[in-house]
Amino acid sequence: MSEIPLKASGPVCFCSAGRTMSVAELQKVLNHHLLSFLGRDPSRASNTDFCKAVSYVLRDNLIERWINTQKSYYEQHKKRVYYLSLEFLVGRSLGNSMINLGMQGPLTEAVERLGYDLEEVREQEEDAALGNGGLGRLASCFLDSMATLGVPGYGYGIRYEYGLFYQHLLDGYQVETPDNWMRYGNPWEFERPQHLHPIGFYGRVQTSVDEHGRTRNEWVDTDIVMAMACDMLVPGFMNDQVVNMRLWTAKASREFNLSYFVKGNYIEAVKEKVSSETVSKVLYPADQVVEGKELRLKQEYFFVAATFQDIMRRYTKKNGDFDKFSERIAVQLNDTHPAIAIPELMRLLVDIEGLDWDRAWSICVATFAYTNHTLMPEALETWSVKLLGKMLPRHLEIIYMINHLFLEEVAACYPGDLDRQRDMSIIAEEPEKRVRMAHLAIVGSHSVNGVAEIHTELMRSRIFRLFDEFFPTRFNCKTNGVTQRRWLLKCNPGLAGLICGRIGEGWVVDLDQLRQLEPLAEDSAFVDEWRAAKQDNKTRLAEYIGQVCGVEVSPDTMFDVQIKRIHEYKRQLLNILHVIHLYHRLRSDPELETVPRTVIFAGKAPPSYAMAKLIIKLITSVGEVVNRDPRTAGRLKLVFIPNYGVSLAEKIFPAADLSEQISTAGTEASGTGNMKFALNGALTIGTLDGANIEIRDEVGPDNIFIFGMTAGEVAEEKQAPKRSPGDIYLSDPAIAGVIDGIAKGEFSGGDRELFKPIVDSLLDPNDPYLVLKDLGSYLVCQNAVEEVYRDRREWARRAILNVARMGKFSSDRAVREYARDIWGVKID
Repeated sequence: MSEIPLKASGPVCFCSAGRTMSVAELQKVLNHHLLSFLGRDPSRASNTDFCKAVSYVLRDNLIERWINTQKSYYEQHKKRVYYLSLEFLVGRSLGNSMINLGMQGPLTEAVERLGYDLEEVREQEEDAALGNGGLGRLASCFLDSMATLGVPGYGYGIRYEYGLFYQHLLDGYQVETPDNWMRYGNPWEFERPQHLHPIGFYGRVQTSVDEHGRTRNEWVDTDIVMAMACDMLVPGFMNDQVVNMRLWTAKASREFNLSYFVKGNYIEAVKEKVSSETVSKVLYPADQVVEGKELRLKQEYFFVAATFQDIMRRYTKKNGDFDKFSERIAVQLNDTHPAIAIPELMRLLVDIEGLDWDRAWSICVATFAYTNHTLMPEALETWSVKLLGKMLPRHLEIIYMINHLFLEEVAACYPGDLDRQRDMSIIAEEPEKRVRMAHLAIVGSHSVNGVAEIHTELMRSRIFRLFDEFFPTRFNCKTNGVTQRRWLLKCNPGLAGLICGRIGEGWVVDLDQLRQLEPLAEDSAFVDEWRAAKQDNKTRLAEYIGQVCGVEVSPDTMFDVQIKRIHEYKRQLLNILHVIHLYHRLRSDPELETVPRTVIFAGKAPPSYAMAKLIIKLITSVGEVVNRDPRTAGRLKLVFIPNYGVSLAEKIFPAADLSEQISTAGTEASGTGNMKFALNGALTIGTLDGANIEIRDEVGPDNIFIFGMTAGEVAEEKQAPKRSPGDIYLSDPAIAGVIDGIAKGEFSGGDRELFKPIVDSLLDPNDPYLVLKDLGSYLVCQNAVEEVYRDRREWARRAILNVARMGKFSSDRAVREYARDIWGVKID
């Protein structure tokens, strides 16, 4: 990969406190770290050793900046933002830190002088896969933007010992193995044993009356797990600002039980330690079993409680009361996973600090803000009252009190409307009593935001309509964004270098400056350079696919890409149906003129999601048939690249020609992959769902391919269907041929049972994802894609306009809006 194209990446870099460091000095420091930190002979060090040594050099520069940044928060009495997220999909930190610190050039040269290749060194770093998808990656992008914009912020989450699973393909099936990303240590983190907080679980509530006649509640006889802080530092871009992601790891309150140990019962002696430390062991335990559900709730409370002990520690350093709490602290809940923070803060203020309920509640609401990430009611988190009451008995009491007072207000506004009270209650009564965490988050926050305009509109008009009526100023939109530092500057240096050569480097911190590219879409020489940069990226990806998948693909074909979590609503099925349709056309007419196409899938299915895993099997099975058929040689290939994650995404986005964003309208909250593709010069084929609508509005309807029903039409079709999937099957021979091919075993060696669940779902009159109902429109739209792609210069022109008009979709813009409208933080 070529060097990042910035002036600051020359032979001298600016290190801690503004001091410069030459290449020769960097060599000495690298050797010092190899010797002193790793105990390795520099002349015999491996690429892995050098990866750690380079990481330590960068970490040295980060820590002094971070200390200075923290001091400025205290000295200037800045309001601080706490971003609580159960996921942070970090990826690799080395390349991003080099870029943001301006050390890419000198470190490259220093490593080369020592006989190593920096790109090979960088490949040794493990991905920190502490998230599942868009929600976790958004959190990481936001931290990058906070640091770059100078927002006094922190990210808080869990330092999972095992991240999202490692995905293998065995006979086309997904097989999961543990992702032990910490096996060789993590050179980026600082363990903070001085920040060790006790976290209680279970126990009981003890009620008493104090000397003033007030009722006091005390949570006692709890099981204690210790939370230890581990900091990972996130640098701003070339501005000496560094924020930290504080991740909590679970520790036992004692290493072992001595009484068992001396009796020789060694397993029982360490049982408590093992049980305690399980809390931070794995991302997303299997929640189809009771034990998995219980561990998931433990994780949510564990990191929230530890975070608020940290918040209280910082606040009380400089404040003797809580009058200015919400003026000094803003807490953003990234989805409902941290929503238990609301009763936790109430417990701290009322039970521990002695504030009266009304005062504590006003502080609480002024402090919290909630980001919703889903439109599907079944995906909204709820917890069994029985489980929550067993694990967090005092919190359940507080939730009931919050609900009681809230429903009194609802009843006062809507007398006698019991249905409204039932629907708005934080407690769902049937079929079993459950706590609705989204309702708790809405009631306990001063701001509730969606992550795209249509998502916010549907949130207000559908799933939370009653709350929007009751809190008319509480709901707002903050469209997602991505950081251009990672998702263009770092992952696509060829294109970034071309852009910098024509319009300068200002876009790195002000993405709107890409608008200057618009006139260049008509510049023949620039278009040629653009196409060459894309071809280089496709060639690299083709080589990677050959190495990993064993399939030879041509970079001269259209790279048609869908990479995202495997889920029925994201409709990978729609895509594979098109592939089968195209395959049938090519097979039946060898002379058919089509654009040669390589269809690329990647993504992980949740381990317990049988249908999603079967969809992966279908994709791989179709690929086996298509790729070995000589009639499609050079015209159609299909690959599924295993183990999708941030680093793999950084290889795929720059190489894509066509971006598949084809979810059922009204199901995708926003999406950020759509933004990353467009930012790297891919054209989008998609429905009017999530941020696709805003991308269309920005890039122009001529520079995007839109098909399918709108969210409104989807709702109408579900309410009063105009036709059934069976009708479509019977009336369209081509579509029937696709379905029959799957049903009759064309892609399963004659096995008609293997993919029967998929066929049944496609023909189900109540298919909630309306795959066949959108298939005809999708096939027509794919024909339009082919027509444009035949003229490669026209395709490049539209791609340039896509990139030029992506300024809105920077996470910098999103964080500015959060800071201004929600957090009350001024950005200089």
